[in-house]
Order: sequence, then structure tokens, then C-alpha cells
Amino acid sequence: MIIQLRDALSENILEQVHAEVRAIGYQVNEVSTNGGRYFVCVGKKEFDIRRIGNLPGVKDVHRVTDVNKLASRQWKVKDTVIDLGDGVQVGRGSLAVMAGPCSIESEEQVERTVEFLVANDVRIMRGGVFKPRSSPYSFRGIGIEGLKMFSRRCREHGIKIVTEVMQVAQVAEMYDYVDVFQVGARNSQNFNLLDELGKCGKPVLLKRGMSGTIEELLASAEYVFSNGNEKIMLCERGIRTYEREYRNTLDLNAVPILREKSHLPVIVDPSHGIGLREHVEPMALAAVMSGADGVIMEVHQFPEKAFSDGQQTLSFDEASGVFRKMRAAYNLLQQMN
Repeated sequence: MIIQLRDALSENILEQVHAEVRAIGYQVNEVSTNGGRYFVCVGKKEFDIRRIGNLPGVKDVHRVTDVNKLASRQWKVKDTVIDLGDGVQVGRGSLAVMAGPCSIESEEQVERTVEFLVANDVRIMRGGVFKPRSSPYSFRGIGIEGLKMFSRRCREHGIKIVTEVMQVAQVAEMYDYVDVFQVGARNSQNFNLLDELGKCGKPVLLKRGMSGTIEELLASAEYVFSNGNEKIMLCERGIRTYEREYRNTLDLNAVPILREKSHLPVIVDPSHGIGLREHVEPMALAAVMSGADGVIMEVHQFPEKAFSDGQQTLSFDEASGVFRKMRAAYNLLQQMN
């Protein structure tokens, strides 16, 4: 059960609601977020829900049988739309396009990429400054000073930044320079990090773990939400299976299932999903037609010279064509609906 509370309640009213919930045998967890104040209640006893709904201070009450209650569509039917500022939104009603290199390499690279994104009306740039790599000898990012440069160049042109955070200690130092914190597949169950991102209030792009189930992805979102942050995007980026012909198995089945189970925006990453440059375009188009709220992809002026993931990265010319086709596919889908 989720109880939505009214604003500016006295402690006396809160305690009255709390006591009534305890009286019917439910455990109460209070959650205050950037969007509201809730009692998340867990229990099995049957009762007349009007007993709670008629209490002073209660705005609404919902029966939620899902384990991951705050991320569930059972209580919030309307889709969550995340406002990044300056007219940039992620959620129903528009197709969010996020593009940029796997790794931020230099100021010149950022400048060229920003120019390309502005010319193609892309308002969100992805790029890593801290890189989790399978080998300790691979390029691991240019760090916080690189992020400051990245942020400065993007903000000069009204571009929002999504970049990966890898550990709790990085959240505070990155905070002023990031618009969206990305949680990578390897950290999708780093619960200490998820707790901290719940407290920070900035939007979070939460990628599905390499072997993670949909339920586990929603559980990770619940960690962020229950710690006070409702601004969460769920990202399908492919899962590891026995198939060796491509990097991952991009599970587009997950898109309509996530849309059915959760009110949170769903983003698809076809670059990591298939891992082969020549096949990113059809998977990006398939992601749009499956109902995704956005697509995040890797783009580089010279993919063959990229410090990381060049084999799955589109050139500027390739990306321009994909952007155009994705928007056409999205408009067609809106007409069909």
C-alpha cells in the first residue's frame, strides 16, 4: 500500500496516520522525495481501504501488490516525465535522443561533438569521464577535471550531460557538473551507490545489469526512489547470453513490459545492446517502434580512433541519418496510436 500525504502536515496528523496503519498490522516506511511525501506500507491483512483514505492529511491511497512499490504503475498510472531544464524533458510525449562518445578524450573532441549535436537538434550528450573497463590496462577516463571541461562546453550551448558515476565518493564532486547520473550495468546492484543517488536529487539513468532481470532493474530503481529521488530513467542495454555473434542480446521485449509495470521513462541503448556499428541503426529504429521514451547511442567524429568502444560507435554522418529515421519512426508511431 502507498499512502500519498498532503503537504505541510503537522506531526500530530502524521502520527495519527502512522498509528492507524500500525493498528491494521502494516509496517510503515516514510519516504520524502523531490515530488511528494509517502508512507510505503507492507503487510498482508485485508482491510477497508477507506479506513485510511478518510484520514486527515491523506491525499490518496493505493493498493500495490508489486514488490517494488514506488516504481510500480499500480499506484501511479500517469507516466513520469523528467524535466532537465531549458525545455529538455524525458518521458511520454517526445523522443529523447542522447548521443556522444563512449569516453571523453579532449576538449577539441567535446567541441566538435557539441557542434554536431546542436546541428542535429540533440539536446543531451553522453560521455564517460570515469570508465569501468574489463581490463585494468584499458583507458579509464580523464576524471573530474575532464568533467568540468565537458560541462562548461556543453552548457555554453544548452546541452545537457549524462555521464557515469562509479562510486559513492564521486557523487558529491560530480554533482555541480552533471545533469543526469548514469549507473552502468556493472553497478546496477551497487546498493550503497543507489542509496546515495536517491539522496542527491539529480536525475538518474539506471542501466540494466548484464545478467539482470526486469524485476531486479525495478528493485534497483526502488532503492533510488525510496531514498528520496523520483527522477529515474530505466535503461535496457542488452543482457549477456550464450550468443557470441554480437556483444549482448538487446532485450526489446523489456520495453513494453517495463512500460506496463512502471511509470518511469524507458531508454534503450542499441550501441551496447548489439555492439556492432553496422547494426546499431536497425536496433535503434526497433527500440523506437517498441515504445521507448528515448535512445542513447555512441557517436564519435572518427570511430576508428575512439579510445573505447569504436566498433559500436557511429560516425557523425551515420548518426545524422539514424537521428532522422528515428524521429520519422516516432512520428509514424504517434500517428498509428
